Amino acid sequence: MARLIWIDEQTPLPSPDHAPADGLLAAGGSLTLARLTEAYGKGIFPWFNEGEPVLWWSPDPRMVLACENFKVSHSLAKKLRQIAGNERTPSARIRITTDTAFARVIAACAAPRATQPGTWISPAMQSAYLAWHYAGTAHSIETWIDGQLAGGAYGINLGGFFFGESMFSRASDASKLALAYLVRFLQARGIRHIDCQQQTSHLASLGAMPMSRRNFLALLDSVVHDAAPPWSPGEILQSGALASIG
Repeated sequence: MARLIWIDEQTPLPSPDHAPADGLLAAGGSLTLARLTEAYGKGIFPWFNEGEPVLWWSPDPRMVLACENFKVSHSLAKKLRQIAGNERTPSARIRITTDTAFARVIAACAAPRATQPGTWISPAMQSAYLAWHYAGTAHSIETWIDGQLAGGAYGINLGGFFFGESMFSRASDASKLALAYLVRFLQARGIRHIDCQQQTSHLASLGAMPMSRRNFLALLDSVVHDAAPPWSPGEILQSGALASIG
């Protein structure tokens, strides 16, 4: 059994190459922007409960969604066609935006759900990722229905890679709509993969597949040092283009 490595603020994160299969690599340190950037660039992410030390993970296998493999159900495809028909018109009831309500999206993702009393997105995590958002690296996708925030997702863009963190939904298909638009937005900017971290049947139903840690790290290393594409607040169109909000 591998021995858990403890780190402090000055200690670099260890290489994830030889982490155990469950991925628990190290513990300790804090969620500074420098540490988070180092971690994600190495294929490592923080995941811990409130009151615990920061735990750093790099599981094997890793769940990854290739944007071209995103699965659109018949019901979602119908809804997308309906939205496209009213896009940018006064009669549009559903709009998808990016970076217009990051704090609200991450707070909604952290809220208790019917199947669980809470999530791992503690106030400390929210503060750290909100700071990362202000720094231009963490981003949100929002689904608005009749002017109300109905669903969304947030994640991290480093270089040519996107790391999905969490989604929430208050209306049918609201989070799936956010993901569908995110996929097209990323494809329009040359980003081909979304890290989904852990394996779940829900992610598999959307087209995500497990990838060995070795292959994931090689894929990440091939694009993470690229220049990140421009990303600013706006309304996402189904083409993946970004339009001003109006």
